[in-house]
Amino acid sequence: MKNAEAWKPTKFNIDNGKLTASTDTAYVHAGSWLIVDIIASFYQENISKHARGSLIDLGCGNVPLYASYKDFVEKIVCVDWQHSVHGVSYLDFECDLNKRLPFGNAEFDTVILSDVLEHVADPAHLWMEIARMLRLNGKLLMNVPFYYGIHERPYDYYRYTEYALKRFAELAGLNIILLKPMGGSLEILTDLVAKHLEPVPIVGMFFSKLISRVVRAFHKTALGNRLSIKTGHWFPLGYFLIAEKAELP
Repeated sequence: MKNAEAWKPTKFNIDNGKLTASTDTAYVHAGSWLIVDIIASFYQENISKHARGSLIDLGCGNVPLYASYKDFVEKIVCVDWQHSVHGVSYLDFECDLNKRLPFGNAEFDTVILSDVLEHVADPAHLWMEIARMLRLNGKLLMNVPFYYGIHERPYDYYRYTEYALKRFAELAGLNIILLKPMGGSLEILTDLVAKHLEPVPIVGMFFSKLISRVVRAFHKTALGNRLSIKTGHWFPLGYFLIAEKAELP
């Protein structure tokens, strides 16, 4: 990774070894804190189990997950396109993810694709490129939004159901080993309310943060987790996926 020594946390923080959403509104808007913290929990749980060897972070921006995976891999390659709204300070390669990427077949053990696929105009091509670049038993770790507002205009093209993600993985020859909704009805409602409260003068920011943290705390209880799982099947806030390049039968 270019300029690794200058890297600093942005979207995520690591506190006592735990990945969490940043509380700095310069990096995470108050209305987005809930979903970012949920995303953080999925990567926290899975990066140490699956990230290894040579890792490529596609659409990496300011590489918010760097601190979470750097100790588990041997090599890190950061890729984004030159017009990234997050800057290009850490990029090893500036590439259009809609086109063939300048890497060899079976070059990487781990691919990170976090909050990126919805911004790719030709997702099927990118799935095939990921499969091409992965080594045997290599892993793809990714997340996408579903019930979520338009962002990074005009480069916000799609929302994917679990069935679309399964189909892309199958067509690319990847085996899904984990596919879970991230949040359900309550998290969607909270995300909407928090985002609408945030711009309200004087009190909006406070109440946006408050409702997000209350619901996040409830989400972590047994009842909240059951409610999230039950409603997430029909009303997912987003999805987290891990797929593996396995040997052909």
